Amino acid sequence: MERTLSSDLIFNTESTVKAAWPLRVISTLLMWQRRISSRHQLAMLDSRLLADAGISEAQRELELNKPFWR
Repeated sequence: MERTLSSDLIFNTESTVKAAWPLRVISTLLMWQRRISSRHQLAMLDSRLLADAGISEAQRELELNKPFWR
């Protein structure tokens, strides 16, 4: 006899939802930190390095003016 688990038992339990939210929070915070760090590094590039990367001054300014959550 073959036994299978219902997807309701694996993915839709209240305990799974409760356990997942801290991971989502940490993941979001880490993503925001990466954005802040990369934008800080982008701000430090001179025009020669920007040209090497194929980024215009206008593109850099657009990226630097975004809030960290976007």
